[in-house]
Amino acid sequence: MSGACVVTLEPAAYDQWDGFVAASPDGAIYSTTAYLDALCGAGGGRFRVVAVRRGEELAGGVALYERESPFGTYVSPRLLLYYNGLVLRRYDTKYPSQQTSRDVETVSLLAHALDARRYGQVMLKNRESVRDVRPFLARGWAARPSYSYVVPLAEPQALWQRMEQNLRRLVTRCETRDGLRVSDDDDFDAFYRLHEITLGRRGVAAYLPKAAFAGYVARLRAAGLARLFQARLPDGRVIASQLVLLGRHPVTHTVSAAGDPEFNKLGAQAFLRWKVFEVLAGLGYQGNDLTDAALNPVTHFKAQLGGDLAVSLVLEAPATRAYRWGTALGALPRRARGALRRVAQRLVARDRAP
Repeated sequence: MSGACVVTLEPAAYDQWDGFVAASPDGAIYSTTAYLDALCGAGGGRFRVVAVRRGEELAGGVALYERESPFGTYVSPRLLLYYNGLVLRRYDTKYPSQQTSRDVETVSLLAHALDARRYGQVMLKNRESVRDVRPFLARGWAARPSYSYVVPLAEPQALWQRMEQNLRRLVTRCETRDGLRVSDDDDFDAFYRLHEITLGRRGVAAYLPKAAFAGYVARLRAAGLARLFQARLPDGRVIASQLVLLGRHPVTHTVSAAGDPEFNKLGAQAFLRWKVFEVLAGLGYQGNDLTDAALNPVTHFKAQLGGDLAVSLVLEAPATRAYRWGTALGALPRRARGALRRVAQRLVARDRAP
């Protein structure tokens, strides 16, 4: 790819980057500047886009969500940022070798650029379409698989047949016997109540404090980047909620789903999922990523919805010595932490030295 160079994009180029992300199979709303700006506003951190240019054309890049620790700046996924990986251009060529050659050069340039930034730690979770990560492996990075379910939306009737029969029965019963309906609204309080209940049953805290989460949702909804769907009883009570990220990319992302345990047997979660699939298909979207498929009961439910198991690669750079020592402090007794903190601080100074 003669003439290719690595640049950090200025805000004036963000529209070009966001369009590039929307057109690439590797893209996701998580890599767009508008989304990252909203996430930083709600959850802290900052972002930058490191891209490979070939003339005026973008050949690839990665949107880096950066956070600080006492032991160095780090880049990694987080709650509400499931993917943060590479986005590459697809070229109009009949020869696979040409696409591979261009990808390898682009990925090599990005791998070199990330190593040169001397982060304390870097973890990139790619979409399932990113397969060739050899340049990162050659530089000592590690790769491991990650899983999610992606539901195809192009043919809703075919999807209905793929969904397990018991879920179809529950969906039909909720609509015909129980009178459930779906709202697409801004009732954040109802959503957050169920969000806290659902995560609390697993001993997990909410994704964000309420005020910050409300601001995040409001900002994304105002920009047309998210919709909040709720399943309601005939009396209007919300018993299931789902926050979906939209955007210009053909694949949407269900970033949070919650339900009232009092109505688990009713099937409201299955009902809401199906109705959201119908809405998204009607809007022209091609898929819905259900977010994560670790082995647990929630994943078993996701598997029944008719999606395809997607396997993606997570890339992890070798952490700096300071970052390794620093992140190990929390597991040690207080006296040992003090001694190791002093060592880690000296290592930070060395790592940052020119």
